[in-house]
Amino acid sequence: MDCEGLLLGMGNPLLDISAVVDHDFLSKYGVTLNNAILAEDKHLPMYDELASKDNVEYIAGGATQNSIRVAQWMLQTPGATSFIGCIGKDKFGEEMKKNSKLAGVNVHYYEDEAAPTGTCAVCVVGGERSLIANLSAANCYKSDHLKKAENWSLVEKAKYYYIAGFFLTVSPESIQLVGEHAAAANKVFMMNLSAPFICEFFKDVQEKALSYVDYVFGNETEARTFSKVHGWETENVEEIAVKISQWPKASGAHKRITVITQGADPVVVAEDGKVTLFPVILLPKEKLVDTNGAGDAFVGGFLSQLVKQKPIGECVRAGCYAANVIIQRSGCTYPEKPDFK
Repeated sequence: MDCEGLLLGMGNPLLDISAVVDHDFLSKYGVTLNNAILAEDKHLPMYDELASKDNVEYIAGGATQNSIRVAQWMLQTPGATSFIGCIGKDKFGEEMKKNSKLAGVNVHYYEDEAAPTGTCAVCVVGGERSLIANLSAANCYKSDHLKKAENWSLVEKAKYYYIAGFFLTVSPESIQLVGEHAAAANKVFMMNLSAPFICEFFKDVQEKALSYVDYVFGNETEARTFSKVHGWETENVEEIAVKISQWPKASGAHKRITVITQGADPVVVAEDGKVTLFPVILLPKEKLVDTNGAGDAFVGGFLSQLVKQKPIGECVRAGCYAANVIIQRSGCTYPEKPDFK
């Protein structure tokens, strides 16, 4: 099958500034562990403080871009994936371009003249992580860039689309354009709940996008927040997954499937009103390096098999494999080649 440009991601490209910190550091900036938030003014000094640490690392990140890079790594076919998002015209932006090209992803960045490339503070404590995103240029993406012939051609070429929910805060109109195209052309459109704050504060745009979504990804915290926001009065992840899968759809060509990860607990997959549980690969605590990017890696692994039209069990297995590789390394990084069989 022709793999070129098969999978297109659209989202917020961020350069991860990752360092091991302590609980005092988190308290100082009012950050809770295992959460993802947007930076406020009080968080801004954190970036320089992280950058000054001996153990700091810079990694091309952003949720969607992570998933696309992992899918690309799993597929091992150069140019099988593409990515669209906004960076600044600066050294971090150049770093991002270099990283993405090395990863084999065909990136079409919109380069903003005024705003610096977005960054994400990754605070790691005991292998667990907290993310504080300073979107900067990533927040400046415009649908006009998407509509340009050379960029829209990526949309037309792709058969699968993946967008993290974080992009709902930036360009809902771009999401709408891709969703409508996918529905009209019977292609597969996928989205992630991404973070509790997206479900809480971007409920309307999330609901609008959801009508086009064929696969919804998320973790148990996001699923429970989604349930609470919609007044479902259940914390049962399996029930919530079924309810999300039954949300009304704009296109009837594909049924919706919900995929919820739960850390070390089984992955919940809901389709046709039924739930299937898939065990994850358990990792001894001493092998855990950093959970940053684990959810993104799971999606990337899943997508790598989905675009090959493999059954859902294989997609989940690939997702668990990719997540297991990433949590044993610092940041969303991986060895040269996968050994997924």
